[in-house]
Amino acid sequence: MDRDRIAGFIEDGLAVLGIELGSTRIKAVLIGEDKMPIESGSFSWENKNQDGIWTYSLEDVLNGLSVSYASLRDAVLKNYGVKIKNLKAFGISAMMHGYIALDKDDNLLTPFRTWRNNITSAESEKLTALFGYNIPQRWTIAHLTKDIDEGKQYLDNLNYITTLSGYVHYMLTDRKVIGIGDASGMFPIDMDKKDYLESAISSYQRDYVDGRYGWNLADILPKVLLAGSDAGCLTKRGVEILDGKGWLCDGIPMCPPEGDAGTGMVATDSILPRTGNVSAGTSAFAMVVLERPLSKVYSSLDIVTTPDGSPVAMAHSNNCTGSYDAWVSLFHEVIRSAGFEIDKGRLYDILLDKALAGDPACGGLLSYCYISGEHVTGFSEGRPLFVRKPESPLNLSDFMRSELYSSLCAMRLGLDVLFDQEKVKVDLLCGHGGFFKSEKSGMMALSAAAKIPVRVLDTAGEGGAWGIALLADYMSHTDISLGVYLDDKVFCNASYRVFDASDEDKKGFDKYLDRYKSGLEIERSAVNCL
Repeated sequence: MDRDRIAGFIEDGLAVLGIELGSTRIKAVLIGEDKMPIESGSFSWENKNQDGIWTYSLEDVLNGLSVSYASLRDAVLKNYGVKIKNLKAFGISAMMHGYIALDKDDNLLTPFRTWRNNITSAESEKLTALFGYNIPQRWTIAHLTKDIDEGKQYLDNLNYITTLSGYVHYMLTDRKVIGIGDASGMFPIDMDKKDYLESAISSYQRDYVDGRYGWNLADILPKVLLAGSDAGCLTKRGVEILDGKGWLCDGIPMCPPEGDAGTGMVATDSILPRTGNVSAGTSAFAMVVLERPLSKVYSSLDIVTTPDGSPVAMAHSNNCTGSYDAWVSLFHEVIRSAGFEIDKGRLYDILLDKALAGDPACGGLLSYCYISGEHVTGFSEGRPLFVRKPESPLNLSDFMRSELYSSLCAMRLGLDVLFDQEKVKVDLLCGHGGFFKSEKSGMMALSAAAKIPVRVLDTAGEGGAWGIALLADYMSHTDISLGVYLDDKVFCNASYRVFDASDEDKKGFDKYLDRYKSGLEIERSAVNCL
């Protein structure tokens, strides 16, 4: 689309907005007639560990939302000469899982807990046994259960629990709803009824709520909605939160809020059986759409859904690029201390490309990227760690490959269950997220880890904000399935690159993984000692 046509499209209120609240950035994306991004804006932020809880303040949530939209709004005015006054549709996405608890006046009752917290291991085990359904520590219901077990006083005033996307959507629309993909990270889903599992609701109400509180579990959970459903409209309060200039009108239709896992599936065209994607950045998780239910419950695999309700196995790890990001910052400091300047993005490219020349098994080096705890391997806290034997050569190529491989090892343990024990078939994995900014090294590492080809789309950098914008646009295309919409209207002319790691690299990753598993006691000692 040329500039004048895009300007007219925006001025006519036909553009679609998507905003995703990620771990390190809140990103806003405006898409046009061809479903591709017209303009974007962002706000950088970081979670904080306060009293042992990884959290963001809700003031930062709403401020970051406004700032990211303002940067998009101002870019549109500068580049196209028009004000955004109306939109065809709008959607909110955010980090999946976590716990936000509100009273009847919408006051926060306990600090917002993100997905990063691994503090509910006992509750997760009990709930998994009660439901016959794996309940990871990140899930909303595990956090509620922990507070019930500890007798938290705020529970008498509890009125609503939700995730970050559900909270923001509620603030903008006054609707207590959630997309089924994000809901599936709160509480077990009945894959036939596309709603919370009734037997699990009843069991929980009986064992944890009845006789203690004046509320019912079913009443404090958000209503589950499928992709394409009416999820309310932007209210006047929502406009005040979002647009400080007040140019935007209220009444804009909004799609169901979704988690970053669901929007990642949409943004990579990975919602049909035998498709899968890996989102890798602050955390790493693989999403594989299932052709059939798994034979049993596995603690290393979440069972969640696509935004239209198909079952998905998620192999999730809490840690990915945080450790090597810190090393890159250290190397950057060394270069600047020597009196030289280099763009940090360029430094990432140089260092990560070095990994391609490294020994396939990293020359005997070993890294743990545990900034926070790692549920897959049984850690409630993390300690970033680098270890080598005295005789192991220390060079930049092997070191960077070790950091790359370490970022994927915990996730790989979940994939081993999926591929080796359950014999799940997937044709290829689509990669997206910061891990693939240096494309060749990221694709090599993931392909070596998963032992299958990896695809990266040219649009991989657009991420979940684009994904939720597509879900908002889909509301006007519900005469066709979401899969058909993506295939025929979004990705029909998509360009991408595919990489299949060499047998030597795949064998090298296996050797590294054996070393990683053997060395977990070193990591455990570090947690206990430091």
